[in-house]
Amino acid sequence: MTLAELTLAQWRSFGPAAARRLAREAAADVGGRVRLVETVEHLGAPLHRALIERDGREFALIPGGRVRLGFDLEAWQPTPEQVADYAECLAEGFAWAPDIKAHLADELSPPRTVELAAVLMAVEAEELTEPAADMPGVLAARGLRMPDPDEWEHACGAGATTLFRWGDDYPLDAAPYGGGGDGGATGPRLERNAFGLRIAYDVYSAELSGGGRAVHGGDGGEAVCGGYGRLREWLPLATAGINPSMVEFVHGPDGEDVIDSLSVRPVLSLR
Repeated sequence: MTLAELTLAQWRSFGPAAARRLAREAAADVGGRVRLVETVEHLGAPLHRALIERDGREFALIPGGRVRLGFDLEAWQPTPEQVADYAECLAEGFAWAPDIKAHLADELSPPRTVELAAVLMAVEAEELTEPAADMPGVLAARGLRMPDPDEWEHACGAGATTLFRWGDDYPLDAAPYGGGGDGGATGPRLERNAFGLRIAYDVYSAELSGGGRAVHGGDGGEAVCGGYGRLREWLPLATAGINPSMVEFVHGPDGEDVIDSLSVRPVLSLR
């Protein structure tokens, strides 16, 4: 088995010693060093978390294989609060689909099964330094690349099938922005995810992936500032969120105007 062929199921089957050994192999493959290997509880079972440092940046090992992505709206039941919130937005004149599930069908990627290679993905996204179209070349000069949309979604959810990486609901008494440094912001969105990534935690931070088909983890604050209601302001943090309106804007003629609201999460391929 090559490093790129490592599957999530295989990674979960390893004992601590085997996980550490494979993390060292991955670090050697990219010219980095292992900073941490630990085991956390995820989806009712242990999951190893391996962090590797390279050129001053921290990367997490993301095993691949055959994985299920997208969000199954047929199996999802919104809470009464979510239904009421959506109905209130319609009453206020937002020209959205008359049904909450129909609206989310446009905002979330559909259920699908894909094959992914194992990669190393940056723990923290980095702000764009050039227009979106130029970022692949900027990253390639550093031996990095943008994540594919499927890679980003898998890395965020780590096998979870819920709307958000922490569950199907959001706190009714909190806002989906702020990094927690103000002493008041708390909650699961601020915790590192199962693979050790700091991801989908602030709607003001919108992440790009390759191909121009999705914007992940944020909308630049559009829904919050636009008064779109609680569900819509949290929705950009959804694991399967694709944010079509943001995609259209970012890759349109005015895309350079929002560079300061965009980020990218570099990826290191494994052999």
